[in-house]
Amino acid sequence: MSGYGSFAVAHLETVTMGPEIAEYLARIDATLEPFGGRFLVHGARAEVVEGPWQGDLVVIGFPDPAGARAWYSSAAYQEIVGLRTGSSTGWAVLLEGVTEPHRATDVLSPAS
Repeated sequence: MSGYGSFAVAHLETVTMGPEIAEYLARIDATLEPFGGRFLVHGARAEVVEGPWQGDLVVIGFPDPAGARAWYSSAAYQEIVGLRTGSSTGWAVLLEGVTEPHRATDVLSPAS
């Protein structure tokens, strides 16, 4: 997934489909464009291989962490975010990607 240094990730455990979600979906793409945001995972069926799972995962890639933060706090996105949160349960986070090359052991402290 090169080209993306930051991600907005949401796990929507439940979604009530209706006019509010339809409006949110119709408007979100325009809020992403100025910040280089692009859907990487959206509405895909999950193949559960471990643990309990319910709902949908959404992953949006951004070129950098500043862009992800600026998108989420932008007036355009804040104008529509309530349409999603009022019609769904779950959580959303902004995450920085790893620096290449990355190995699993890179997360261990030097004292480990």
